[in-house]
Amino acid sequence: MPKKSPKEVLQQSQELLLVDFYADWCGPCQTLAPILDRVVYELEDKVTLFKVNVDKHPLLAQQFAIRSIPHLMLFKKGKILWRKGGLINSAELLKQLKVFI
Repeated sequence: MPKKSPKEVLQQSQELLLVDFYADWCGPCQTLAPILDRVVYELEDKVTLFKVNVDKHPLLAQQFAIRSIPHLMLFKKGKILWRKGGLINSAELLKQLKVFI
């Protein structure tokens, strides 16, 4: 079975998908990474983390109007439920995501 493109993953995901638009060279993105891991762990698999490197997928970043990174988006069944640009702490991220669980 061929590997799905990030766009296909976003459109076809049936579960809650927390998408992290990032770049390897981005300091704030590196700061956010362990926060995302902790939050996804605390939510006990109710949310799946999906990372999209904007340097490797510039058209996808453009399609979703990603102007700065890090940028988080929450998807379900191809629909955007929530989005937030910039850094966010784990307590605030948990609070924001629990609304959708």
